[in-house]
Amino acid sequence: MTGLDDTHDPALTSWVASARGSAFPIQNLPYCRWRPTGSDGAWRTGVGIGDRILDLSGLAERAPFDGVAAIALTAAVGPEGLNGLMARSPVEWRALRAALSRLLSSANATGPAMPGDLLFPQGEAAFDVPARVGDFTDFYASLPHAMIGSRLNRPEDGFAAAFKWMPLGYHGRSSSIVVSGTPVRRPRGQWLPPGEERPVFAPTEALDFEAELAFWIGGGNALGEPIPIEQAQDHVFGCSILNDWSARDIQRWEMKPVGPLLGKDFATTVSPWIVTMEAMAPFLAPRPERAPEDPRPLPHLDGPTDRARGAIDIVIESALRTGAMRAAGAAPQRLGRSLYRDHYWTIGQMIAHHTSNGLNLRPGDILSSGTISSAVPQGGGCLIELSERGAKPIPVGDGEARGFLLDGDELTLTAACHREGFVSIGFGAAVGTIIPS
Repeated sequence: MTGLDDTHDPALTSWVASARGSAFPIQNLPYCRWRPTGSDGAWRTGVGIGDRILDLSGLAERAPFDGVAAIALTAAVGPEGLNGLMARSPVEWRALRAALSRLLSSANATGPAMPGDLLFPQGEAAFDVPARVGDFTDFYASLPHAMIGSRLNRPEDGFAAAFKWMPLGYHGRSSSIVVSGTPVRRPRGQWLPPGEERPVFAPTEALDFEAELAFWIGGGNALGEPIPIEQAQDHVFGCSILNDWSARDIQRWEMKPVGPLLGKDFATTVSPWIVTMEAMAPFLAPRPERAPEDPRPLPHLDGPTDRARGAIDIVIESALRTGAMRAAGAAPQRLGRSLYRDHYWTIGQMIAHHTSNGLNLRPGDILSSGTISSAVPQGGGCLIELSERGAKPIPVGDGEARGFLLDGDELTLTAACHREGFVSIGFGAAVGTIIPS
């Protein structure tokens, strides 16, 4: 279980001047996969500090660490990239984080003399999906999202009876996971126009986003051996922002009886940074109290540690900038803001449930939180909630409105952890611009 140590000290500062007050202070140190913009060279492993990337691939050539930290650094820059580090133990993850923190700390008198080529400007870098994605499971675990979705999308079916008993999920496509900044082509598919009896095959007219978090699995489990809930967090390497793009008309037509396919698998955007579980340790929180009438979790989905530290204080926001807004130089307009700690099911419960039948998880697998929504005004994590399935378009820009996304729209998700007494940390951004079918 991740605990607090010197790397979380709010008084800790870095000799990298841009780190203080940034999304990537020394208390964060998120990982990425990068190379210089315009280069066709090999992808490199890096760590974010302020507005710079510490080039771990170059750092490893200088052998700055020894012991466990050296082993972990070698794994991080090896042929498997971050997947190699993910496959190591939490002890090694923490050792490398501690060594990097000491290296970048203001207390390190030799830090400013570090060769300049080891600190690269983020604005001059190209990024890839931060690790090789294995399998991808998307959950459905927000109570406000589930209740609104049931009312708007499937009123004839009622609320899913199993939702309050277990984290519901489905298997997604890892092949169409793309890094932030990759354009998203409007998908085509079958859907049933309102009032019609025959479907059409056409570009979606109900393109939506979903504000989610991608939890990257570190050490997996053997086939047939479930992960106990009290050990589940130790299997999480870190977290990125995830946008589960959704074509609601296609999804609605194909949904029954086996769930979504073309309405979901055309693209999924992730941010280029992985914020580690160690960095998020100060922001772990008790999971929400359930309503008295709700069932208690079954024993394999419950435990004192998960009750006390299963939730995470992460705020996630969505913002839209239309093509006209970009042309006018306008800033993105915020659409929604929600809290991950409000989620009905924790990541620990998702892992315990997913492996309870003996399923094996592997380093680099992604378990997505599902849409993160809060029961407050503008707390929706998608347009179908915020615009009530397009019935109440949201005013944006100069006289525009959106019920669903149009071609040229740029959708940005950002996330951050905040708690009094600790330094806030950010997750970067997951950005996608819609291009015509």
